[in-house]
Amino acid sequence: MNQIFSEIFTVPASAIDENGHVNNITYLQWCIDIAEKHWFSKAPQELTNDYFWVVLNHFIEYKNPSFEGEKLRIETWITNAEGVKSERHYRIVRPADNTVLVTAKTLWCFIELSSQKPARIPETIQKLFL
Repeated sequence: MNQIFSEIFTVPASAIDENGHVNNITYLQWCIDIAEKHWFSKAPQELTNDYFWVVLNHFIEYKNPSFEGEKLRIETWITNAEGVKSERHYRIVRPADNTVLVTAKTLWCFIELSSQKPARIPETIQKLFL
């Protein structure tokens, strides 16, 4: 079973678009934010100082709207990390009624800071996140 990293937050007014619900781009930003939090919460500092991740692609499905003031839970987990690429999944849920609002996945590439080139994902990272 994949390790799920999650947090609960309240939808701020700044996330609401002219249609009165959370803007689609905001959901994507929340996915990127939780991925970064997960990375920095688990990866040793020597790796976070020397490596970073870039997005190769995103796939996102919008299933239900959410609104200002609602409590949401965002979850993320990694399904594989091989070579220089890692696939990360996300789910955004409204806990009050257990409604899934968004599912998404991102293909990330591991980059060495000094060379700015893709780097092989070390076994250390695979063990921490898979």
